[in-house]
Amino acid sequence: MQHSRPGSTVHTVAALAERFALGLRGDGATAIDGVGTLAGAGPSQLAFLANPRYRNQLADSRAGAVVMRDEDAEGYAGTALIARDPYSAFARMSALFEPQPQRVAGVHPSAVVDPSAVIAEDAHVGPFTSIGARSQVGAGATIGPGCVIGDDCVVGAGSDLIARVTLVTRVRLGQRVRIHPGAVLGADGFGLAMDAGRWLKVPQHGGVVIGDDCEIGANTTIDRGAIEDTVLEEDVRLDNQIQIGHNVHIGAHTAMAGCAAVAGSAKIGRYCLIGGAAGILGHLEICDRVVITAMSLVSSSIREPGEYSSGTGLMDNRSWRKNAARFKQLDELARKIKGKPNQ
Repeated sequence: MQHSRPGSTVHTVAALAERFALGLRGDGATAIDGVGTLAGAGPSQLAFLANPRYRNQLADSRAGAVVMRDEDAEGYAGTALIARDPYSAFARMSALFEPQPQRVAGVHPSAVVDPSAVIAEDAHVGPFTSIGARSQVGAGATIGPGCVIGDDCVVGAGSDLIARVTLVTRVRLGQRVRIHPGAVLGADGFGLAMDAGRWLKVPQHGGVVIGDDCEIGANTTIDRGAIEDTVLEEDVRLDNQIQIGHNVHIGAHTAMAGCAAVAGSAKIGRYCLIGGAAGILGHLEICDRVVITAMSLVSSSIREPGEYSSGTGLMDNRSWRKNAARFKQLDELARKIKGKPNQ
């Protein structure tokens, strides 16, 4: 699939190589105005080869230039940009061909802003937004249409709330934070106490603190803390439809895929990767540089870096039912092997 737009900027391959400190093999005068896949890119598109499984597509690719490792460029007849990490190099160059909307500084007439709120002069506050008491919007920040910023919130410089983002109360965003539509930060944590046979709501006095350069996906929710804050350190990346419970602490540079859920007071380390729909129980600790594969349930703390999984792989239903029945018999079988009586 090709991605070029009318009015896109045009860069020569030589200019790209110089700008991003890449090696160049082939025709540096080739003009690039967009990006595409290795199989689908056209003569003016940039593609990349990072996974060896797709190398068989290289010979037939029509891409104007391909970002690849030096060893993959051997024998390639087309134009190549040489990078140690082709995917990250492609990501940086791809940003050149993504036009950004121009936001006019100022507050839209339809926005409702509390008199005690402080809005930087060069910030953009879009239509039908609401900004509560004592909240602050930093320099160059963008508050897109339909956003709601409650009381005592801070939107850091250069941050971008794309549309319909809700900061409920006591949410502090660092610089260059990007939040996608429908996300809700600072709602009540799920704090309940049983009293005389009925649930009693526990007030949530904390807030949410988001570090610099974080990105939060569409319809993701991050609850505020019960007493202390829920914290995301810098450069944390959350996909769509993720639930972060109250008082969770996520270390810097950790990334979580869609539909993952973290229960209250869990602590996740730095440089962790959490797969889609994984679940992490409350009050657990996960050390730095842990990988949790998709659909896994973390039910105990993880003290050593590495890759962790749980659950069973997909199989036909008949086989699954047989294996599930056998799973129930494992305890009895283990006791027989150890010579212990059943309990």
